[in-house]
Amino acid sequence: MAIRKRQWTAPDGTAKQAWIVDYRDQAGNRRHKQFARKKDAEQWLTQAAWEVSKGVHTADSVSVTVAAAADLWIARARQNERERGTVESYKMLSRLHIKPFIGAEKLSRLSQPKVEAFKDKLLETRSKATTAKAVRALSSILSEAQRRGLVAQNVARGVKVIRSRRDRPEVEIPAKAELRAMLDQADGKFKPLLMTAIFTGLRASELRGLRWQDVDFKAATVSVSQRADKFGQIGPPKSEAGYRTIPTPPALVTELKAWKLACPVGDLGLVFPNTGGGVQDYGHLLRRRFFPLQVAAGVVDSQGKARYGLHALRHAAASAWIKQRIDLKRLQVWMGHASVQITLDTYGHLLLDASGDADLMAKAQAELLS
Repeated sequence: MAIRKRQWTAPDGTAKQAWIVDYRDQAGNRRHKQFARKKDAEQWLTQAAWEVSKGVHTADSVSVTVAAAADLWIARARQNERERGTVESYKMLSRLHIKPFIGAEKLSRLSQPKVEAFKDKLLETRSKATTAKAVRALSSILSEAQRRGLVAQNVARGVKVIRSRRDRPEVEIPAKAELRAMLDQADGKFKPLLMTAIFTGLRASELRGLRWQDVDFKAATVSVSQRADKFGQIGPPKSEAGYRTIPTPPALVTELKAWKLACPVGDLGLVFPNTGGGVQDYGHLLRRRFFPLQVAAGVVDSQGKARYGLHALRHAAASAWIKQRIDLKRLQVWMGHASVQITLDTYGHLLLDASGDADLMAKAQAELLS
């Protein structure tokens, strides 16, 4: 490897100079790269020499673009049989947020400052949440490219979108009166699902994928072993934490026993199927059942529209458990969170009990001084 100076005269008579790095890659092929400054050439040569020694160097001339790497990343997701919804979200992030801004950049020329500039550009027109997803997607793209030997390092790994707690949407929890109004208004076909959501905190996908074999009337529990994605495809929970068993109150056991006698029968054995026994369409569930129910029950916003999404019922369950002083680990397990940190980030503000602080301190004092 060597650095040589190149000098020439431009067509307009101006004297020009540049610094050329001559080297051989790990395959023994001769390569060269040009720089305007000797300092830049020396810095690049040091990095390139290390990459060649490790067998991970990629020359500019054979490097793929970010756009091409994104396509490989999506193809890999399909090969690994990722859920259709996941693959579609990858395609959307690539098409709308990555390729238009940084897709033409070659992986060999990508650097952390360039990724930081990409992030800053996105923040000019995108929300912090969307920008964070795009940066994480770019990092995943580079990790896949690194696995394939197309790039030496993942320069996006250290780039973060800082989001303060004020940027996070507040957890909306229906009031007791609103829950009662919805239950009173629900008919016999929808009330079982509504009660299950309120008392177990299951996600909409878990409710739509729940099977009768996962409902244990004798033990009074509901187990999550599968879910239905937004396209109606049945698959496993999205993480190991999704597999869980949740106790149910007597009222829900009674309601589900009665519903089982009237429930449409299908090959999937679902607890809350559509009229043909198949998976309920999520959009129909909201537009045709849950939103109209809220309007009829008077649970509306200032524009007279349904106030909550189904996820709010999950928050209602968590809130009720917290008021009963559930321990944090059990709350994490019942909610199906992958970590206690997720539980704290979501419901930490509900765990505070200012009314009990004085009593707690008095008991601590007695314990310490007795």
